[in-house]
Amino acid sequence: MAPRSRNAPRRWVTAAFVLTLSSCAPAGLGTGSASPSAPHSEDQVSPGPAVTPPTASATASPGTTARESPSPTTTSSPPGTSTSPTATRPRSEGPSGPHSVTINFSGDLLWHDTLWESARVDGGGSMDFAPQLAALEERVGAADVAICHSEVPFAEAGGPYSDYPMFKAPQEIAPALAGVGWDVCTTASNHSLDAGLAGLARNIEVHRANGILTAGTYASAEDRNTPVVLTTADGVGVAVVSSTYGTNGIPLPEDAPWSVSLMDVEDTLAQAARARSAGADIVVVHMHAGTEYESTPSQQQVAFATALTASEDVDLVIGQHAHVVQPVTRMNGKWVAYGAGNLMAQSGPAQPWTYDGYLATFTFSERADGTFTSTSGEFAPTMITKYRPGSPARVLVVSDALAAANAQDAKLLRESAARTRAIVLSAGVEGLVER
Repeated sequence: MAPRSRNAPRRWVTAAFVLTLSSCAPAGLGTGSASPSAPHSEDQVSPGPAVTPPTASATASPGTTARESPSPTTTSSPPGTSTSPTATRPRSEGPSGPHSVTINFSGDLLWHDTLWESARVDGGGSMDFAPQLAALEERVGAADVAICHSEVPFAEAGGPYSDYPMFKAPQEIAPALAGVGWDVCTTASNHSLDAGLAGLARNIEVHRANGILTAGTYASAEDRNTPVVLTTADGVGVAVVSSTYGTNGIPLPEDAPWSVSLMDVEDTLAQAARARSAGADIVVVHMHAGTEYESTPSQQQVAFATALTASEDVDLVIGQHAHVVQPVTRMNGKWVAYGAGNLMAQSGPAQPWTYDGYLATFTFSERADGTFTSTSGEFAPTMITKYRPGSPARVLVVSDALAAANAQDAKLLRESAARTRAIVLSAGVEGLVER
């Protein structure tokens, strides 16, 4: 599929919104070579050596280091409507004949302070995050629907900013996300309430002000009950539903129990059913769950995906949170991508695996009855470069970056891709290829 022009509009439709989105391999790609270390928080930064990247290969695999601390909240999700599936799915409008839709997603966007420093260098004093993400534009822009995961909230304009353990990221990130071509960002995560309810609402506002819808956190009860449905140029409705295992022990506000969607099968299926009723032909469910630095999906992830894929109202399950790549499999005939690693971060623990990730694209084809199915998917390994003075932070698509890489950098890129490939393909499912 030819890349979508960044100036080509896409129409977004929800019950409340009708929006239009207009839509180099640097030297020194080192990501560190230490194997998974003693327990750390998922998001802690290790400064790393300020030297030329190591050339030694790291061969250990991610281990079971530490679960998220503090422990997840147990506050129940807001009650949903009936979970019974809709009787019929609305046939998509648009040109006659069967339709095909591509849906792209990727790993965590986790904005550590060293990424702000790199953005200041790129911006000559002001922050410019676009160069960090520029290598993604062609592949993300080629998808009919592109989904990112904004794990942390934005600070007030101009700051103050903070990273681990309570993130408040610069708002200058948002236009860079829009420039890549993302249509919607999932925002349900363990960091959703890092900046309080005001920060949660600000996060939604800043994304939407830059032409990006959000799913998983909500500024009002009405917002919570409004399905996020994107309509492609061919009239196919794609909905995104997002939830998290918890909020790092921060309870949901008593007067805003709707603010963060917590993982609950019944509630998620109710959201999916509402999305169908709102015109969704395809429903994507995102879960923020798993064990940090553990490439094996947790029991919670597996149980959640199993229950969701058994419903005809759910077509694709994707996930983040572990900060390392996890397998892609199929359940009940549907794709489940447990974890896409980190797309942009500077995480210290479990290097170099926390610098690995992938872009995934699944193609959905219309059946004769107007429903959609996906039997083919592709992934492209990505690798983050470590920021050091004179060496900017970048996320690179490995296969695209190799041609311009020197021998040392090419070695690091190939090692990263090999780690990702081994885990992504470990379930042995057919129809999944590397691009």
